[in-house]
Amino acid sequence: MARLWELQESIVVDAPRAEVYAALSHLRNMGRWSPECFYVWHRGTTAREGTGFVGFNRKGLLVWFTTCRVTVADAPHEFAFRVSTFGLPVALWGYRLEPEGDGTLVTEYWQDLRSGAGSRVTELLGLLFTGTRPEARAAANRAGMRTTLLRLRQTVTA
Repeated sequence: MARLWELQESIVVDAPRAEVYAALSHLRNMGRWSPECFYVWHRGTTAREGTGFVGFNRKGLLVWFTTCRVTVADAPHEFAFRVSTFGLPVALWGYRLEPEGDGTLVTEYWQDLRSGAGSRVTELLGLLFTGTRPEARAAANRAGMRTTLLRLRQTVTA
C-alpha cells in the first residue's frame, strides 16, 4: 500500500459558515465528534492563532495525548492546527468553509508531517500509541474524518 501524505473529505452542513466556524473553533467539541479524540483540554473558551491545547486520544485499549497549536483562525473561512508529540511534528489538521447554497461546504484536511529529522521516532511512537502503521494512517484518518464531519453536521443542524 502506497503511503498517502495528505487527504481531505467534504460534507455540506445546513447552517451558515459563521455558525459552523463557531462550532469548529470550540475545541472541546472535537472530543464529541472525533472517533479517536475523546477529550480536549485548553485554557479559556476562545481559540485563536497561537492557542495551545492537549488532545487525549484512544483506539481500543491504547490511550495517548498530543499537544496542538492553532495555526489558522480565520473566521468564518478556515480553522487549522498542528499536532505534535514530545515536541516532534505529527500532522496538520484543518477545516475550510465555503458557501454552498443556504449552507456551508466543510472540507476537513490532513497532512502527515512525520518526515525529515525525527520522523522515524514519530512513526515509531505513532505505531506504539495508536497501533496503526504509517502506511495505514491515511485510511484510518479518512474513516475518522467522515465520522467527524457527520457528527459536526448533526450537532450544528440539530
